[in-house]
Amino acid sequence: MDSPTEKVPLPGRMLLLGFGALGQGVLPLLFRHLDLRPTQVVACAPDPSGRALAVEYGIGFEIAALTRDNYGDFLSARLAPGDFLVNLSVDVSSVALIAFCQQHGVLYIDTCIEPWADAYVDAARSVAERSNYALREAALALNANSGQRRGPTAVLTHGANPGLVSHLVKQALMDIARDHELKVAPPESRGDWAALARRLGVQAIHIAERDTQQAEPRRVAGEFVNTWSVDGFAGEGRQPSELGWGSHERHFPADAHRHAGGCGAAIYLERPGFATQLRSWTPSHGAMHAFLVTHGESISIADYLTIGPPESPQYRPTVCYAYHPCDDALLSIQELAGRNWVMPTRKRVVKDEIVSGFDELGVLLMGHASGAYWYGSRLGIDEVRRLCPHNSATTLQVAVSVVAAIAWALRNPAQGIVDPEALPYDFVLAFARPYLGELLGVYSQWTPLQGRGLLFPEDTDTRDSWQFKNFRVA
Repeated sequence: MDSPTEKVPLPGRMLLLGFGALGQGVLPLLFRHLDLRPTQVVACAPDPSGRALAVEYGIGFEIAALTRDNYGDFLSARLAPGDFLVNLSVDVSSVALIAFCQQHGVLYIDTCIEPWADAYVDAARSVAERSNYALREAALALNANSGQRRGPTAVLTHGANPGLVSHLVKQALMDIARDHELKVAPPESRGDWAALARRLGVQAIHIAERDTQQAEPRRVAGEFVNTWSVDGFAGEGRQPSELGWGSHERHFPADAHRHAGGCGAAIYLERPGFATQLRSWTPSHGAMHAFLVTHGESISIADYLTIGPPESPQYRPTVCYAYHPCDDALLSIQELAGRNWVMPTRKRVVKDEIVSGFDELGVLLMGHASGAYWYGSRLGIDEVRRLCPHNSATTLQVAVSVVAAIAWALRNPAQGIVDPEALPYDFVLAFARPYLGELLGVYSQWTPLQGRGLLFPEDTDTRDSWQFKNFRVA
């Protein structure tokens, strides 16, 4: 493994497309961990809010909004073979940007696969067409269309989640194997990782996250407040809820559908993520009701850990993202639902206003001999401010994962279009660990059936705690 602490040179230019809370959090890490000059970097945003920070770091800054009509000319004037496009934007088609980069020899990374503006709520598009599953399939299909065996490296969906959590899953599998005295070397192939998960008996994986950060002043009525992108969060929350569908499941949801093509690893519900909740667990707060928001890792991890044909796998865990946002974001979602998902005009991403709290982000692996095992990062706002400026706990977990993947891509510039699972988990975790606060693993006997017999008469499957119907909140 290459040393993650060794600075890797940036041979060409870098365009930061999107310079909101995440882009601004990424910037100081780029200068810490890459060998580059300020004149090599340009940030582009649709508004001037990041200009002062760009001036502070000496990088270029442009105000522009990319559309279907102008993105090709815009990128052609600013990027050449060997350059790097860091896509941290919203409402700009990731597939269009990836296609450009593959055709022009430009390296690429994003934190999620975005469609063009308004596609999340476009009534002319089917629910399946608005899914992350469809977006991922379209992006991966560009590998086959490039006419090359491997084009320039394009790392899909590599923030904290999606991204970092795929590597946390691998480390958690190794931890469980170690703690159950299974002497196994780290697997070297996709098939070997899937075989290890199957051997351990993992049936369900939650990306289980609890955000407790609080800001002053607090949210007021008619305002959407969040600790990271408001538009990005509202966009994914209004997409159909999605999850990787496990081979152990016996109860197919009445409002669920399979996809007609592609990897076959995931299903979608006829409900947005902001209107779908499930039971999950994190170490600090225990049991929680969380939003089942669609995320790329729910699909890519389930796909990666599949054994056998996609339509009838011998093994695949159920994988989903269980997110309990900060209190002000939770109130914002409740008000948004009451407005029939029409966004308010007042939006606020809190960062410097945060006065307390932490983000607890990890992976909850369930069904093995010890029940449940959570492994992840607990990062508080006070520690964030010691570690890296211009970040909240939420953005720093994402930002360091972005820069880790950039460092890997610069070392491996001809890998084509890849999911996070293709990157070496030990390299990414070693790179990110100094910025993740307390990295911990905790076993628990929690199940989604605990305490429900007396108060909740809804139907459950008591034969198998880890059935999806037991997690879902009726």
